[in-house]
Amino acid sequence: MSHPTGVDHSKPHAAHEVHHEELGFWRKYVFSTDHKVIGIQYAVTGMLFLLFGFTLMMIMRWQLAYPGVPLPLIGGLFGDARMPGGTMLPEFYNELGAMHGTIMVFLGVVPLAVGGFGNFVLPLQIGAPDMAFPKINMASYWCLVLGGLTMLGSFFVPGGAAQSGWTSYAPLSVIAGTGQTWWLVGMIFLITSSLLGALNFLTTTIQLRAKGLTFMRFPFFVWSQFVTSFLLLLAFPPLEAAGVMQLMDRVAGTSFFMPSGLVVSGQVLTNAGGGNAVLWQHLFWFLAHPEVYVLILPAFGIVAEIIANNTRKPLWGYRAMVYSLVFLGFMSFIVWAHHMFMTGMGTAMAAFFQTTTMIISIPSVVILTSLLLSLWGGSIRFNTPMLFATAFLPMFGIGGLTGLPLGLNISDIPLHDTYYVIAHFHYVVAPGTIFGLMAGIYYWYPKATGRRMNETLGKIHFAGTLVCMNVVFMPMFIVGLAGVSRRLFDAGSGYDFAQGTMHWNVVSSWGAWIMGLFQIPFIFNFFYSIWNGEKVGSNPWEATTIEWAAPSPPPHGNFATEPQAYRGPYEYSVPGAAKDFTPQHEAS
Repeated sequence: MSHPTGVDHSKPHAAHEVHHEELGFWRKYVFSTDHKVIGIQYAVTGMLFLLFGFTLMMIMRWQLAYPGVPLPLIGGLFGDARMPGGTMLPEFYNELGAMHGTIMVFLGVVPLAVGGFGNFVLPLQIGAPDMAFPKINMASYWCLVLGGLTMLGSFFVPGGAAQSGWTSYAPLSVIAGTGQTWWLVGMIFLITSSLLGALNFLTTTIQLRAKGLTFMRFPFFVWSQFVTSFLLLLAFPPLEAAGVMQLMDRVAGTSFFMPSGLVVSGQVLTNAGGGNAVLWQHLFWFLAHPEVYVLILPAFGIVAEIIANNTRKPLWGYRAMVYSLVFLGFMSFIVWAHHMFMTGMGTAMAAFFQTTTMIISIPSVVILTSLLLSLWGGSIRFNTPMLFATAFLPMFGIGGLTGLPLGLNISDIPLHDTYYVIAHFHYVVAPGTIFGLMAGIYYWYPKATGRRMNETLGKIHFAGTLVCMNVVFMPMFIVGLAGVSRRLFDAGSGYDFAQGTMHWNVVSSWGAWIMGLFQIPFIFNFFYSIWNGEKVGSNPWEATTIEWAAPSPPPHGNFATEPQAYRGPYEYSVPGAAKDFTPQHEAS
């Protein structure tokens, strides 16, 4: 019989159990089709790549703080082709810069935010026994692994890894070394992974939600993953096509992005066809601006769940937040060229993209304001997830506000490609998105393991990371406003105008290295707590959403009986109720 969601729920959980068989190690933990195992695989893989990408950045920071000074202890390990005598060459700096950006975004944050949290939490929150297409889900993860291994392998090819920035701008990227080809092949794998995952998330959310779980009863996290999946599905195909075309320019002699008559080192290239390098920028940024929201929307969803739970009250303006989320997703497709004011677009086009950029700030402000207002009058519990969630709000606010000058043609041109852009973007993604993801790790860790992470170690991790994040990125605004380019491998030490900013690079670098030390308590806590953390029940946070109805950790099929949604997701502190939380799945 049909029900309000219009979905056939003919005992999916029972069917799941009928066909369940005991699996061997490889099929259970490596080539698994269980969304929970795949979610954990994504999360651990993403965190490993975040650690690796962060390590590349810490090596770069030595060169920026002390240009021309040999890197102590490990400088000699990179060989004379990269660091003769331990002193970094410009080419190696470009390798580190390009791969740091690529790894952190495409192999770190996206796999953790979408692949990890999306796979593990979303089916549980909608009461589903698994993802709609389990084998496609497994293929999505292994495409990520192939892409990541290809990216890492590029460090060992002649000439080293990609050196054309994480944006791979043509024509430089077309005439670069072999590592750039590996970068493009890796990106094609990564894009395929995201497309397969997005298809699965959309189908699962629509078709497998629990009886009674209408769209306006979705937890905000589900909405954030739903909109994110649309962004991935619509924005990634143009970049995949562009990646194939750039690959053809490199290996098959085409000229999609190579202009005729290009002179390189005094030699006129023989390519013909009149390609257009700016076309690559259009195709890249058509993906890369929605990609910013692919990074931030899951963090919004995580923070919303944690704030509602730890203030013990409903989210303020839930419907306005949902409508803002959908509008933000739509608008993200018509702002991309604000990254391209330097290409000399006409005033009419510049005015259009300036206007849409200002408009897209409105839904972000609505969501951020709603989260801030949700704190008002709450009986706040300051546990580790809540500390990260509340710190996310001002950090993302700084990132958003400092982005407004970059959306205006007249101010973007002098700021373009300076450290101001680095500071703005990293405030959105590092103390912004990554704080949201850290909050989610501490919050859903008990659901995945049945144990809670140590609160004292968590608060040490939080405090040190919060301070150091600001020490790293705040000085970059000063350096950028002085006009120092992000592309200078020596931080501008050869220019008079940059001399007054050199000491800020030392401050940023020490902030980064000390922040690296503060990740040690988190790493220890994460692994130690798997076996020695405090054991908890199925709902240690006394939360209301459906995932807490499942045992911790959830078994195959997730729920003992098929859950049903009777109310909205945030029924906290209901007047007259026997307790201060009323779960969605409880009938009364």
